[in-house]
Amino acid sequence: MELPVRKNIRAKGYDYTSAGYYFVTICVKDRLEMLGKIVGTVALDRPLVELTPIGQCVAETIKIANRNNVRIDKYVVMPNHIHLIVVLDQGTDDRGRSSLQQVVRNIKSFATKRFGSPLWQPRFHDHIIRGEAEYQKIWQYIDENPVLWSEDVYYIKDS
Repeated sequence: MELPVRKNIRAKGYDYTSAGYYFVTICVKDRLEMLGKIVGTVALDRPLVELTPIGQCVAETIKIANRNNVRIDKYVVMPNHIHLIVVLDQGTDDRGRSSLQQVVRNIKSFATKRFGSPLWQPRFHDHIIRGEAEYQKIWQYIDENPVLWSEDVYYIKDS
C-alpha cells in the first residue's frame, strides 16, 4: 500500500534560518477548543480569551521561546489555535541559529510534554512577512482575533 505524499507547503528554495519576520499559525489536533474560550468584554467591548490550564501552559511555552536569535513579537492563544509573529534575528555567526521549523517544533514539543498527550496537528501554516505594512496588518489581525472569533476560519459552530 502506498502512503500519500504530503505537499510541501514551505516557500520553495527559501532558507527558513534566514533573519526575518514570520506569521505562524498552529492548530490544535482535530481543532478541539481546549486552549480557552472567548468570554465577556472589556473596555470598548473587546472580548477576552479565558485560557484553560492547557492554554496557560501554551502561553508560558511561547514566552520562553524567546532566546538566542528567536523573538516572539506578538501572539494570541485562541480556543483551538495560536497565531505568532516569530522574528529570527541574524546572529554574529551561523552557529546556533534556529530555523522557523525548529522554533515551532520546540513550542509544540514543550507544550505537548507538559500536557501529557498529543496536542497539535502535525503541520503549521507560515507566511514570510515582507514589509512594515504587512507586519502592521498581521499585528492588527492578531490583536483583533478574539473580537472576530465567530468569523474565524478555525471557529466551529456549536451543533
